[in-house]
Amino acid sequence: MDVYTLVGKSGTGKSFHAMDLCKKLNIESIIDDGLFIYKNSVIAGVSAKRQETKIGAVKTALFLNDDVRKQVAEAIKREAPSSILVLGTSDDMVDKIIEKLQLPPVARNSRNRIHIEDITTEEERKTAHRQRNDLGKHVIPAPSLQLKRTFAGYFMDPLRFFRGKDQGAASERTVVRPAYSYLGEYFVAEKVIDDIVMCLAHKTPSIGRVINVIQTPKPDSYRLKIAVKIRKGYPVWPSAQDFQKAVEQAVEKMTAFSVAEIELEIRGIN
Repeated sequence: MDVYTLVGKSGTGKSFHAMDLCKKLNIESIIDDGLFIYKNSVIAGVSAKRQETKIGAVKTALFLNDDVRKQVAEAIKREAPSSILVLGTSDDMVDKIIEKLQLPPVARNSRNRIHIEDITTEEERKTAHRQRNDLGKHVIPAPSLQLKRTFAGYFMDPLRFFRGKDQGAASERTVVRPAYSYLGEYFVAEKVIDDIVMCLAHKTPSIGRVINVIQTPKPDSYRLKIAVKIRKGYPVWPSAQDFQKAVEQAVEKMTAFSVAEIELEIRGIN
């Protein structure tokens, strides 16, 4: 396995530029802030950006939790990537990560050791610094769809870039705002979920009436039990399935929380 390292101070754009670097050097996988990302998919790990404090984020990024470290090390062995890029804020940090995950060491004078200054301009690093410090934005080198469950309850913005003459090759990063970057607590009132379901039912011709909505909120997801009546003349099963899916999409889009389960009960024809 070929091991590369990308080193730079916090907020200088390492995660943002990691995917371009991987494409340029044909690197198959990335270790970034506690995550093992292989072929554009999050395979294992816990993101440091989910931690509530900066100290917790550092511990997660260094794989100090033995259970997570073992999980990631085993995933790397199982997937067996031909190459991997390890991101960190210093040479010492990436060396510790490499040692923790039992990866082949990288010599200090190796060409595989890359610094953010080698691949970015000063203006690009200043822009990244402003995004991090002024707006609390952090980039993860993986598509939003891959992070949907991992970052339920977090605001995510996909960044999609096209490369090549035919505009056919695309890579996506995701911007998240970690817990430790918020100034206050983010929560959704129960009435909001009720209103979303009611408004959606009003717009859905096959739904005659919503009888009740029972919510079971978790720290980062919702379980919903909804009782409805189907409007006369519409097929019951397809109508229920379509409404169930529509509720899931609407709640997740409007609240940033994941919907773990929707139990839809049909109580008659209206």
